Amino acid sequence: MADATILVADDDRAVRTVVSQVLGRAGYDVRTTSNAATLWTWVSEGEGDLVITDVVMPDGDGLELLPRIKKTRPDLPVVVMSARNTIATAVKATQNGAYDYLPKPFDINELKAIVDMALSSPRGARAAKPTPPGEDDALPIIGRSPAMQEIYRLVARLTDTDLTVLISGESGTGKELAARALHDYGQRKSGPFVAINMAAVPRDLIEAELFGHEKGAFTGAVQREIGRFAQAKGGTLFLDEIGDMPLEAQTRLLRVLQEGEFTTVGGRTPIRADVRIVAATNRNLRHMVRQGMFREDLFYRLNVVPIRMPPLRERTEDIPALVRHFLARAERDGLAPKVLDQGALEQLKAYAWPGNVRELENLILRLTALHAEETISAEVIRSDLAMAAATLPEEGRPGQDSLGAAVERHLARYFAAHEDGLPPEGLHERIVSEVERPLIAMCLAATHGNQIRAAKLLGLNRNTLRKKIRELNVSVQRGVR
Repeated sequence: MADATILVADDDRAVRTVVSQVLGRAGYDVRTTSNAATLWTWVSEGEGDLVITDVVMPDGDGLELLPRIKKTRPDLPVVVMSARNTIATAVKATQNGAYDYLPKPFDINELKAIVDMALSSPRGARAAKPTPPGEDDALPIIGRSPAMQEIYRLVARLTDTDLTVLISGESGTGKELAARALHDYGQRKSGPFVAINMAAVPRDLIEAELFGHEKGAFTGAVQREIGRFAQAKGGTLFLDEIGDMPLEAQTRLLRVLQEGEFTTVGGRTPIRADVRIVAATNRNLRHMVRQGMFREDLFYRLNVVPIRMPPLRERTEDIPALVRHFLARAERDGLAPKVLDQGALEQLKAYAWPGNVRELENLILRLTALHAEETISAEVIRSDLAMAAATLPEEGRPGQDSLGAAVERHLARYFAAHEDGLPPEGLHERIVSEVERPLIAMCLAATHGNQIRAAKLLGLNRNTLRKKIRELNVSVQRGVR
């Protein structure tokens, strides 16, 4: 529809000029205005084939005008652009019926592609829906960097769906915050949000935790208990650290995702699984699939919509906003008010942040509690970061992890997850099997399934290896290269 008319409303003359020039060269008839009233007049009189509108204008708000446009002309596509680049803006634009949302500054070629696609698509309106409570004063995710804008757009597009989402990213990047945003802005927001950390649940109790169990189903099952699937009914089930789920539990989870129902451990009556699944991992699941440590079919069931949370070193422009957020929260919690000077902020931007946002949060809370002066300088930041690095053992520093350090961190998380008591008995056997299973799987993969060579590599008797393969349920793929 190269002869279509595009209505552009933006308070910024430079934006209006650039958009008009680019779309005009593409053959579109472009009409521009700087205020919402003129835009509404054009739309109500039936003019235009597509609208491009800013959010903030001198006489109104483009987002508030959007439901009126969709009610009057439901087939008219509207593209919203805004410098208020928050997840709340992206979601509100989508839920109010926008065809798409573009954060400023935007790529003009991307805008043209969106216009072309909108005008060539079958006309059908996205119905305006009530926006959930919680605007910019209660944002679940902080940051306006380009990397975060992609996250916001993805979350906004998923609000009307129940699609399964797999969130990947390093530890401390905010994967659970993204999962909560998917829930809080989604169509299941009135239901519960239930989270379970696979790394903190013993291998032999994962199925009971997920699906519940009947009285007497196993030793210690003194009464019937419902699992996380039942607790999350009508809402969202967040499976954190999904890469730590053992293969036997993966098989059961796959069956639930395929059939949409489950049974409790020791039970026989099928129960409908009325939940949305959001999973997260800091591990490379594709690599685990190649190594036989994660089911390929389950990976594709979970990876319907992938979201990658960027590490803090890829979004350093968000550090000042994150610092303000953490300082304000510390003040609300009763700590003395603090500010960081510009040199301190630049020092933070130059740091690599191996612990990501969580490490930044800990730093700000530590300085707020321990630093006597109201203003925190670059020297204070340098000193604190150097001291924190010096307290790390050599094998615990980024890029130099030893197996012992990794196991120690895993155990620390495991014990912390049972803050109200000790973990279940039999910890030694569980931890040994956790290490043995990937070790044997890796050796079998390296020898292409040749058990004689794998036994020699491990230093085990062949019969011992066969027994362990059976006991640990290790998959053996022969001849795979």
